[in-house]
Amino acid sequence: MEAERLDGMLISFDANVRYLTGFSGEGALLVGGSEAAVVTDSRYIETAQEQAQGARAVEYSGKIEETVGQQMRLLGGQRWGFEADRVYYSEYQRLAELPVELAPVLGAVEEIRAVKDSDEQAAVRHACQIAVQGLEELFLRLRPGMTEEEAAVWLDARMRELGAEGPAFDFIVASGSRGSLPHGYASQRPLGIGELVTFDVGCRFLGYNSDITRTVALGEPQAGLQRAYEVVRQAQEAGVRAVRSGATCQSVDAAARGVIERAGYGAHFGHGTGHGVGLEIHERPLLGARAEGVLSAGMIVTVEPGIYLPGTGGIRIEDTVLVTEDGCEVLTPSPKALRSFGGEGSANWRGGGLL
Repeated sequence: MEAERLDGMLISFDANVRYLTGFSGEGALLVGGSEAAVVTDSRYIETAQEQAQGARAVEYSGKIEETVGQQMRLLGGQRWGFEADRVYYSEYQRLAELPVELAPVLGAVEEIRAVKDSDEQAAVRHACQIAVQGLEELFLRLRPGMTEEEAAVWLDARMRELGAEGPAFDFIVASGSRGSLPHGYASQRPLGIGELVTFDVGCRFLGYNSDITRTVALGEPQAGLQRAYEVVRQAQEAGVRAVRSGATCQSVDAAARGVIERAGYGAHFGHGTGHGVGLEIHERPLLGARAEGVLSAGMIVTVEPGIYLPGTGGIRIEDTVLVTEDGCEVLTPSPKALRSFGGEGSANWRGGGLL
């Protein structure tokens, strides 16, 4: 606020309000020069009174901007910042009627959130443990004929049994030719023998998210896909080795992308190598060819290169990792060698049945 010459700051993005106060409901946070207030409605006022730390809980009825304006006058000052990348234009039009000067601010809270303290690290670590256990248990239940959606529904329920608050996002389950869809939702397509299946999943614990992707086989996949899988595995491990405090976000992407490009699959890896994970499933920093910034100890990021072959299939391998001074800690430890489940020759295969 001092750097931007602000008398106050209006925080309206839920994750940022929760980060700064602990309040998990819906509302707006007003930070003045010496005190703060959370403005919410009757649905969340008791929650705000219980959870919000360092801020008064104020209930509004009618139009929230009227109460926001009243609190701005109480907190004082004429120049108020707002989250320019989090406010809808219609909301801005209503705020512009307030008797203060509005100043756009970009990413002020998100920049602070990028480095996690010990409590945040513990929450993400536990969310990762739940996701890994649930996914490994699911692998043992895979069988030909099970649909992608059936697998996703089972995993969601199992993660909740293990203590998750809910899924971090809609699970990606992409089998066979659908594996070429980097964000292929779980469909009614049945899993088939000889196919690869990509599972991109995660869960939420104490508001913090986990993210892991593994690609496994049902039976014996074609040789070309096995080769592509090995390239992705090597690329992902190269990316993980590149993560450390002081490394640029571009350098981590380059480490993983270079392996894929040298193997001749560069045209089949179009997305960035990773992203931050915390109260949001995608947050700062971003790891990509054009990404800006440098990693710092305490950041939590994903490393998730992939190869996507339209009409054939795809592979992605992803870990959530904690950046340390001299490297990183992998929070989603799980085998990365290509494993086969539910097919002939695999540990749980018996004539197509589930053991």
